[in-house]
Amino acid sequence: MSEERADSLIRWLSVAAAVLVGAVVGMGLYTFEYAEGLSYFSTDPAACANCHIMQPQYDGWQKSSHHTVATCVDCHLPHDFIPKYIAKAENGYYHSKGFTFQDFREPIVIKEKNRRLLQDNCLECHGDLVHDMIPGSTSDPDFVQCVHCHWTVGHGSRAGLGPRERPGEWKEQLNE
Repeated sequence: MSEERADSLIRWLSVAAAVLVGAVVGMGLYTFEYAEGLSYFSTDPAACANCHIMQPQYDGWQKSSHHTVATCVDCHLPHDFIPKYIAKAENGYYHSKGFTFQDFREPIVIKEKNRRLLQDNCLECHGDLVHDMIPGSTSDPDFVQCVHCHWTVGHGSRAGLGPRERPGEWKEQLNE
């Protein structure tokens, strides 16, 4: 191959690579902007309803008793900086996957990891009040779940969220 022909091939491959990289970066930026990606770094509960899957939960939260004292982040994510953003990334992945492929359950079923996190956050805020009432809940997360009795605290009434699950039923749903 002549030197001139090799230079031409390298130039053509460089242009093709630049176009490909530009297309991937452009589509990524467009998707990030279209999906309101920056909003997910905030603590604004409206960001949880960006993709409309969580609209019933957001509407329920607005009518709940915790509306004035806690946001989605307070109950559903770790409170430490790095674990919070790791959980946000993990949940964002599952939510975007579910939204894209429409393969989520309706009503949405909380994952085991997030259910335990929710319980931990209940106890972090109300631990002094309930510590003597449910001592096993701090060592055995399945002993007593706060939401078994206080299921309307975070999302108000169940209107639009489907039938209420019975305690333990969620484990059966996860195994399906």
